Amino acid sequence: MSELSLMITIVDRQHTRRFIEFYERSSVTKLLATVGRGTAASEILDYFGLEDNEKTILFSVLTGEVWKQVRRGLQSEMQIDVPGTGIAFTIPLSSIGGKKQLQFLTDGQNFVKGEETTLKETKNELLVVVANQGYTEMIMDAARGMGAGGGTVIHAKGTGMEKAEQFLGVSLASEKEMVFIVVKREDKNAVMRAIMEKAGLSSKAKSIVFSLPVTSTAGMRLMEAEDDE
Repeated sequence: MSELSLMITIVDRQHTRRFIEFYERSSVTKLLATVGRGTAASEILDYFGLEDNEKTILFSVLTGEVWKQVRRGLQSEMQIDVPGTGIAFTIPLSSIGGKKQLQFLTDGQNFVKGEETTLKETKNELLVVVANQGYTEMIMDAARGMGAGGGTVIHAKGTGMEKAEQFLGVSLASEKEMVFIVVKREDKNAVMRAIMEKAGLSSKAKSIVFSLPVTSTAGMRLMEAEDDE
């Protein structure tokens, strides 16, 4: 899948609404927001006149062309380079489960599907599952049935969910959970299919799943040992 990335934006919480409105004006209408905390030392915060170190993390899918426009706006309009404002970066996507889900996530971005990512030599992939709150076990049961290990859950709030019925034929709640699962590359398609079949749009979880290439790992020794055997 060419020219498609996951954009992650980390901003000071006081700037959250301003950034969401900027993205919506820039055709990035599907956003997931969660909270975090920066690690800057108190003396650095004092130096820049900052009182709060709480952060908002925004996740969104966008095309390469939209990213070029967004990047210019982040620097010129949003002044993201000013200390204490934030940072934005992109990670290439390798696949999205389902044509309708792809259309929903890229609505308004004039995306035409091309070849898959050129990062083909990776041994692992990161699956990101976006689902209604409260259905993590349904997702993990489906994933484990196809050989996946554990996952990590982040609570998030979605925006732009009102168009889900137009593209997906279902309504989506704004309260979301994001489940991160690292799987072996050769298991990726089977795990994604299982999640879509057992915890997808026809289930109460209403899951959307996409994958990102993982270039290197640590802490997956048991899975690697199984490969060696």
